Amino acid sequence: MKKLFERIEKLGEIPSQLADKDFLLTWEKSNADLQMILEVADMLKTMRGRNISTRVFDSGLAVSNFRDKSTRTRFSFASASNLLGLTVQDLDEEKSQISHGETVRETAAMISFLTDFIGIRDDIFLGEGNRYMREVASSLDESYKHGVLPIRPGVINLQCDMDHPTQSMADLMHLKDVYGSLEALKGKKIVMSWAYSPSYGKPLSVPQGIIALMTRYGMNVHLAYPSGYGLIPDIVRMAERNATQSGGTFKINHSMEEAMQDADIVYPKSWAPYHIMERRTQLLKKGDAAGLQSLEQECLENNSQHIHWEYNEQHRQLTKDQNALYMHCLPADISGVSCERGEVSEQTFERSRLQTYMEAGYKPYIIAAMMFCYRFRSPAAGLKKIAENHSPRIRYEQE
Repeated sequence: MKKLFERIEKLGEIPSQLADKDFLLTWEKSNADLQMILEVADMLKTMRGRNISTRVFDSGLAVSNFRDKSTRTRFSFASASNLLGLTVQDLDEEKSQISHGETVRETAAMISFLTDFIGIRDDIFLGEGNRYMREVASSLDESYKHGVLPIRPGVINLQCDMDHPTQSMADLMHLKDVYGSLEALKGKKIVMSWAYSPSYGKPLSVPQGIIALMTRYGMNVHLAYPSGYGLIPDIVRMAERNATQSGGTFKINHSMEEAMQDADIVYPKSWAPYHIMERRTQLLKKGDAAGLQSLEQECLENNSQHIHWEYNEQHRQLTKDQNALYMHCLPADISGVSCERGEVSEQTFERSRLQTYMEAGYKPYIIAAMMFCYRFRSPAAGLKKIAENHSPRIRYEQE
């Protein structure tokens, strides 16, 4: 416990500004903010491991609004909320008055009377998901300002069209633990690579989140994809600037084999090309089912031209010591398991399967840390009270 208290005291030295600030994009946060999230997440994880209850809320809701499918992030949000003592309520838009035309402004107020946080996933429409989150946030500001709401709930981005901050921060926490520190990441080569998938329309947010975040830590980031599968240009340019400022590098490859040479970390993941997502968004808005079906066929045909972009044993042997750290946000398209041909071969995935589960296991603590730092102006003071109270999570253990 002495070491834990020493770590808590050091939190006061981090000049973060997270209180009462929504977490919508990692690149809106300072390095100090991100460091605070990582440290608080690690301490919450440590406390739970030591059977210390971290329930700082006696009541209150955490509302989840998933406008797209989810397993890991949905349960991570629920786990994080419960870890801090909040009850989760899922907003099912089909069962709400939203389906009858209720406005975003009204919905935001109606679900927030006793709510502390709203987590939103909205990654289907390019140019719309993050905008929607900001509209919710603006509505909450208005209702709180005029006394409709007793407190202003915090908004957490659980994946949008631009970024997946809870995923990329969990990935960063995983890397920090694997290599021992953030400083140890400097000079490490990480390859964010497109990989073949028998489906189309996968969001751009994971690769964009990875290149935007990892370039801030002096890493040598390689973005690999077949010609025509680029990401949002503004985010790519931001990654280039980040690399220059951090002392790392940023490079784009159009060959998986070239990119994988001497890589320390690999992240093979499918995504839809930026220009395709633009077209898809317009068709979705118009409700053009025939156009969407035609676009899907076009994209699947394009994907099939790059079926060799599968991370496998041949690619693994090109990496540093023939054993680069494999990462994935999951679920991976595993050749011969979840599909005939996919992002990764069965043998290669199986080598790292349990490690990818560990990677995913950091996400509940990252989300809980985002919540904790939003509500507590001094995270160190809040954590110190928890540690001093030392209330057991499991009160009666069986012998």
